[in-house]
Amino acid sequence: MRFAGRTVGWSAGLVAVLCAVVTTSAGIGPVWIPPGIVGKVLLNAVVVPTGISVSGPAVDVTTAHVFSYAVSDLQTQIVMQVRLPRILLGAVVGFSLAAAGTIMQGIFRNPMADPSIIGVSSGAAVGAVGFIVAPVVIPFGLGLRGAAFVGALVAAFGVYLIATRNGRTPVATLLLAGVAIQTFLGAVVSFLLLHSGESIRRALFWLMGHLKGASWPEVTSSVVLVAVPFVVLLAYARDLNVMLLGEEDAQSLGIEVERTKRVLLALSAVITAAGVAVAGIVGFVGLIVPHVMRLLVGPDHRILLPTAALAGASFLVATDTLARSGSAEVPVGIVTAVLGAPFFLYLLRKREVHEL
Repeated sequence: MRFAGRTVGWSAGLVAVLCAVVTTSAGIGPVWIPPGIVGKVLLNAVVVPTGISVSGPAVDVTTAHVFSYAVSDLQTQIVMQVRLPRILLGAVVGFSLAAAGTIMQGIFRNPMADPSIIGVSSGAAVGAVGFIVAPVVIPFGLGLRGAAFVGALVAAFGVYLIATRNGRTPVATLLLAGVAIQTFLGAVVSFLLLHSGESIRRALFWLMGHLKGASWPEVTSSVVLVAVPFVVLLAYARDLNVMLLGEEDAQSLGIEVERTKRVLLALSAVITAAGVAVAGIVGFVGLIVPHVMRLLVGPDHRILLPTAALAGASFLVATDTLARSGSAEVPVGIVTAVLGAPFFLYLLRKREVHEL
């Protein structure tokens, strides 16, 4: 099929761009490492299984390294333990926010929509700041990222319940409910900050969005939380295309509109929550990237969704590299806002913003 060829072509190109951005970013820092050396370090990390042994309930898999380039231990340590976890976490967060933004713009048929429109970011902020200010109040030992993740999902679920009546969730009502909940939760965050005392610096740093202190376990858990819902979202890309015609027309063409909206909203909330929980509030990625990719590849979500997600990964890795490259590190949320706000104003002035 024609769209399949275009999807593979664009995706392959964007994967190549992402690899180039990751390799370049891994070399940038207080200790400069040439891209060629970074490439060798990454290749040295490639392993293949060579055998499997079973001893009772335990399964032992032996592996072997494919490459063995001569690279110093210091360079390997810097790339693999210091920079690469942060870079890959940034890629996952950018991937999730751009994918969720694409879905939100499709559901609302408006290029001004972004993942925070259903209150996910505000809910995560309440959970995270609440944990920072009063960790004993947060139940079940969730931790900072767990509290942010749960807060994001609770907020999104609350917006959906408020907007739903008699089994139907009008898009306009969903939007207004999202705005109301965001405003309310914003006030809650302000109240918590007012009583945060010495922890206010940590709370503000989280709210600005950052990838500092990323670890491999965070990368692994984030990949799982994003990858599985994303695969399901891809399966609904055709239905979302039909919904762009309008809900009544989509219903007449055999699309279960309300069920599709529930699935898309739920999965978008999950992948947004996964990104926000580990990186804080990173704005404009879900707005800028889907819109730019729509201009390049068109409105077909079977092509747009994977390409926007890959472009979002590259975009956030690049902006985070810029954020940490100065004499003093800047939260990546500030950098994306500086780049995103002018683009947002451009959309308001130059483009049709009412519907796709």
